[in-house]
Amino acid sequence: MLGYTITQWLFGILSFLSIMFGLMVVFSRNPVNSVLYLVMTFFCIAGHYLLLNSQFLAIVHIVVYAGAIMVLFLFVIMLMDLNQDNEPQKTWLTKIIAGIAGGLMLFVLVGSLKGSEQLGIAQNGSSQIGTVKNLGKVLFSEFLFPFEIASILLLAALVGSIMIGKKEIK
Repeated sequence: MLGYTITQWLFGILSFLSIMFGLMVVFSRNPVNSVLYLVMTFFCIAGHYLLLNSQFLAIVHIVVYAGAIMVLFLFVIMLMDLNQDNEPQKTWLTKIIAGIAGGLMLFVLVGSLKGSEQLGIAQNGSSQIGTVKNLGKVLFSEFLFPFEIASILLLAALVGSIMIGKKEIK
């Protein structure tokens, strides 16, 4: 069918689903449903990372965004009292200004991406550039010292948070 590969079909389907779930996040009246649509958007974006052969980034994206941050958002929304009576209504002028600002931001984004082909920002690298194996090789060869320093800083932060949170024994 017109020479499309399975990767192009998957990209089109994931892009369509990402846009649809993103619109459902914005236009959903129920905040809990909006958060769940946002989780689905994150899963579609992780699918894009998989199509770009970046497995590590896809898994980290799912774990960090869809797993941790969205659960926190969901808890915050469920603990808040979101009554329509207490919420101030936006005026038409505010909605028009927000639409114009969003349109201008889209215009700038499209304009900046239009010139990226001329700058050589294309996929010229290896097909194995985003794999976990290559990331581990680079992390433990070229960036071993910064990696160890970051681990020591995280350990110090962990010990400090435990010491701050610990009750004093009298």
